[in-house]
Amino acid sequence: GTFKSTLVLPDGREQVTGFPMAGELLAFDGLATGRHASSAVALEDAEVCSIPYAQLSALAASSRGMQQVLARLMSREIVREHSLMAMLGSMSAEERVASFLLNISHRLKARGYSPREFHLRMSRAEIGSYLGMKLETVSRTLSLFDRQGLVAVDKKHLRISDFEGLTRTMETRLQ
Repeated sequence: GTFKSTLVLPDGREQVTGFPMAGELLAFDGLATGRHASSAVALEDAEVCSIPYAQLSALAASSRGMQQVLARLMSREIVREHSLMAMLGSMSAEERVASFLLNISHRLKARGYSPREFHLRMSRAEIGSYLGMKLETVSRTLSLFDRQGLVAVDKKHLRISDFEGLTRTMETRLQ
C-alpha cells in the first residue's frame, strides 16, 4: 500500500516528507540517532514487514549481496531527498506537479501497475505539503493540466493523456 510520511514542525504543523509505496523503506531516519523524527500513516490497506535493525545489520554483515541491496536502498533515499530539495528550490508550480505525477507513474510502473491511469491515494493538501505549495495551487495546476489535455482528473482518479507534454512541462527549466 501507499503511506504518507510526515514530520511535525516546531510550531506544530505537519510537513509531508514522502509517499512511500510497497517495496520502499520506512523509518530509516531512526538509524542515526536511535529515534525516529518522522511518522508514517497508511493511506490505503497496506502491509508492513518490520525488521529490527540489529538483525538487518547481522544479515548484511554475513552477506555481501545483502550489503549491496541495503546500500542501494539507502542511496535511493538520498537521491530522493536531493531531488525533492532541487524541486522545492528551483521549480515552478507546474514543474513540481508534473514531476510529482511522473514520479508516481514511474514508481507504479516499476511495481507492475498502470503508469498511465491510477488513483491518487493522497489529498491535494497532502500533495501541496509535500511539494511546498498551497492546496489551491495544486488544484489549479491539475485543472490547468486537464484543460491542456495533459491529464484527465476526476477527483482522485488520474489518467495521464500526454506523457511527452507532461515531461516537457517538467523539463522547461532545463532548456
